Amino acid sequence: MIFRKKIIYMDNAATTPLDPKVTKAMLPFFEEKFGNASSSHQLGRQAKEALEKARSVIAKSIDAKPEEIFFTSGGTESNNFAIKSAAFTNRSKGNHIITTKIEHECVLNSCKWLEKQGFKVTYLDVDEEGFIDLKALEEAMTSHTILVSVIHGNNEVGTIQDLADIGRICREHKVLLHTDACQSYCKTDLSARDADLITLNAHKIHGPKGVGALYVKEGTNILAWQSGGGHEYGLRSGTENIPGIVGFAECVKQAIPKKHRAYMKKLRDKLIYGILQIEGAKLNGPTGNKRLCNNTNFVFEGLVGETIGGYLDQKGICSSTASACTVHTNEPSHVLQAMGLTKEQAEGGLRLTISRFTTEDEVNKVLKELPGIIHKIKMFG
Repeated sequence: MIFRKKIIYMDNAATTPLDPKVTKAMLPFFEEKFGNASSSHQLGRQAKEALEKARSVIAKSIDAKPEEIFFTSGGTESNNFAIKSAAFTNRSKGNHIITTKIEHECVLNSCKWLEKQGFKVTYLDVDEEGFIDLKALEEAMTSHTILVSVIHGNNEVGTIQDLADIGRICREHKVLLHTDACQSYCKTDLSARDADLITLNAHKIHGPKGVGALYVKEGTNILAWQSGGGHEYGLRSGTENIPGIVGFAECVKQAIPKKHRAYMKKLRDKLIYGILQIEGAKLNGPTGNKRLCNNTNFVFEGLVGETIGGYLDQKGICSSTASACTVHTNEPSHVLQAMGLTKEQAEGGLRLTISRFTTEDEVNKVLKELPGIIHKIKMFG
């Protein structure tokens, strides 16, 4: 008989386990309710009804209208769609885009691609906690600026930007604001009033992978980026992923923001306090309500985060060093470097992220094992 150690999952910023209630809600749409939402027969009508109910759930969660929600394959597609389509649709007004140095790679790479198409991009600096300077944002605006894209809750260090003030500045300059809210959605306050384009996804909140949404404020000048049969009000063609969309709506229904945030904050702060007792440990990013409720990120002086993560993995503890989408580059975190850390310091980054399913016993286990691991690495390498 093979005995398997219990896995302690501390990489919830990469993805989250599927809520069993989400699985249950999805199953009928793989089996007896398998219709195409564009079909006119009863199976098609069932799928269409489920699609529109889900759209209403997502819309209500950010105080939007159902017709302002467009389903996609996930956060990367939504970010690409928002940035590239907004840029080209509004090119007659200007060719300048503003973003930050701590965006997710899909945003940074979209901007780099647009630079090759003749657009000009300003990459805003951030302070030591990962916040942009609102004055610098305003000073970066020109008569040619057409779009600002600022991540809401940072995926690596948990910094929550002030969307209300950023949105106010953008409105004053008549510039579109896009925000990547994949990490912050359901983990902090998010309102459609503050942005013109908002990226959402399901798998960071115990929903299925491969499904997301783009909120597009009514009246926003943006054209379809993907041609086809006119699905999603003609803005995003392609047969809808009904099981995934149903699962997306169900995980939003299961989110109890006030209760779950308070629980995750309690465990997050316990984790931060305990790890900071380890000699050489330093917290990256802000504290308190300025930080995502489930995020912790540390550097350990003179150590390499990958090495620490490897030892944790041997103990059955899953962690990460940066965004799961960038590990194949083998480069230290661009976010930590933008916050002022040297390349060598950034190599010591370790991200531990929890969820509403994380237990206090699991946090205690991490706090028990990590000091010994750090000591062992310092002693033997």
